[in-house]
Amino acid sequence: MPEISLSKARSIVRSVIKKGREMEFQPLAVVVLDTGGHVKAFEREDGASPGRFDMARGKAYGAVMTGMPGSVLKARAEEQAYFVTALNGVFGGQCLPVPGGVIVKDSRDRVIGAVGVSGDNSDNDAIAAMAGVEDSGLSGLA
Repeated sequence: MPEISLSKARSIVRSVIKKGREMEFQPLAVVVLDTGGHVKAFEREDGASPGRFDMARGKAYGAVMTGMPGSVLKARAEEQAYFVTALNGVFGGQCLPVPGGVIVKDSRDRVIGAVGVSGDNSDNDAIAAMAGVEDSGLSGLA
């Protein structure tokens, strides 16, 4: 199974933070996971609260484990709360079903990981996440 490389994961982190600064977002935390949900790279900007790691990880984990980006998980939670509650139970409460969790794909359209961003509002987190993915030469589903 293809996996995101450490250099690409680091590139995503740098690009997310750069986009956040350009758009004057609140300080961000960024986590990149491989397809097994394991942390490949993480960074928390000065001023971002310590809990942002868990929130960013939860966004990415939900996306990579379900194959649904955070925006889709949020819509499912609104339409079928029982489904997302059960899903989160299956994954030990590790999924955060809101925008900011982006599935990362390679040039052959294969899922290679996910990125989660937390620090600003969820829609802005998703904007920064997608910018990081695209600036790194990959594609994403937000």
